[in-house]
Amino acid sequence: MSELSRRTWLGLAGAMAAVGPAAAVPDRFDLVIKGGEVIDPSQSLRAKRDVGIRFGVVAALDPDIPTERAKQTIDASGKLVLPGLVDLHAHTYPYGSAIGIPADETVPFSGVTTVVSAGDAGANNIAALRRHIAAQTRTRMFAFIHIANNGLSAFPVAELYNLDNAQVEACALAIAENPDFAVGAKVRMSENVIFKHRAEPLKRAIQACEMSGRPAKVMVHIGGVETPALMSEILDLLRPGDILTHCYSGAPNSAGQFTNIVQDGKLLPAALEAKRRGVVFDIGHGGGSFDFTVAEAAIAQGAPPDTISSDLHVFSGNTPGMPFLPVVMSKFLPLGFSLEQVIAMATHKPAGIIDRVPKLGTLQVGAPGDVSVMEWVERPLSMVDTRNNRRDGKGFLAPVQTVNNGVPFGRPYQSPFSVR
Repeated sequence: MSELSRRTWLGLAGAMAAVGPAAAVPDRFDLVIKGGEVIDPSQSLRAKRDVGIRFGVVAALDPDIPTERAKQTIDASGKLVLPGLVDLHAHTYPYGSAIGIPADETVPFSGVTTVVSAGDAGANNIAALRRHIAAQTRTRMFAFIHIANNGLSAFPVAELYNLDNAQVEACALAIAENPDFAVGAKVRMSENVIFKHRAEPLKRAIQACEMSGRPAKVMVHIGGVETPALMSEILDLLRPGDILTHCYSGAPNSAGQFTNIVQDGKLLPAALEAKRRGVVFDIGHGGGSFDFTVAEAAIAQGAPPDTISSDLHVFSGNTPGMPFLPVVMSKFLPLGFSLEQVIAMATHKPAGIIDRVPKLGTLQVGAPGDVSVMEWVERPLSMVDTRNNRRDGKGFLAPVQTVNNGVPFGRPYQSPFSVR
């Protein structure tokens, strides 16, 4: 080091020491979301607040943060500011799954900051999902590993028609080797998926979770189960914390019979018992798996939902039900749920099921800097389920801007839903 550069360096170091660390590192936020109405059910909070994010983490939640303390500002005046939405059931393995869609490309329409791939990959291809998709996707991603080794790549022949695809040891090892990524195992139990194997695929998924040595959960897909007796057996097998997805499906089985949790207007006793012992009832709307009439009967008889998820994939995203997560959330307002309850079922409640990131799904100080800025569009509208039943609503949620780890996705955008 030359004498001049040495003197210069020593002078700068002395100046920094003289003014102290506060001046060296100004008390500024990388991003401030300003002027919005924060709704954070995890804190029972609904009030005007500014959200200050520093180093990708929520650093302040104050009534007013001066603009001069912000390197970047998002004006959320007149908007709702929510914790980043968490979608517990979607299909986000493009190129590797027959129905996968890129998670980041759906953000302008969903406001989702965390997504769970619901069985797109099995033991044979979970590494590719993790390395080539999740690692290169801004949306935070986790996965249920399919009990079938090849996951959902087998269309049009269902992955569990041949039960040899369901290798317990391989699935258990994949769960054990991916503790920060794998939530548990996924299994589809519809008749057109499992042929005549009855409860065996679900038993293998449960066994894989238990063999993994981790607190892994099973997500079981229903809708069009072979018989009412099998539907009750599925419910009886589920453990506390396991997830019943498509819980309000009205899809018939191969013979056209309705064999879901509500039959002839009555909730199955096994469904109520499952609910009471802590089985998670998840929506998983999709293109064919949500029926208003089933939902209304189940809710009235003691089985309300725990989590709201989209089951968004390349086919369902183009169906009349439009299962982007804010749209699905909005469908539960006419069913008697408050806006706060609906938001809870798409933020901190699914985040607690994932249980991999502290304070995920909240705007508490120290939480990940994930924020979904929404517009409440108040106007009469008719919303459709996946069986052409309609319910009238008074308004809906529409995404305005999404922030992931403190970084906004692109420019502020206008959701197409707000102009329909």
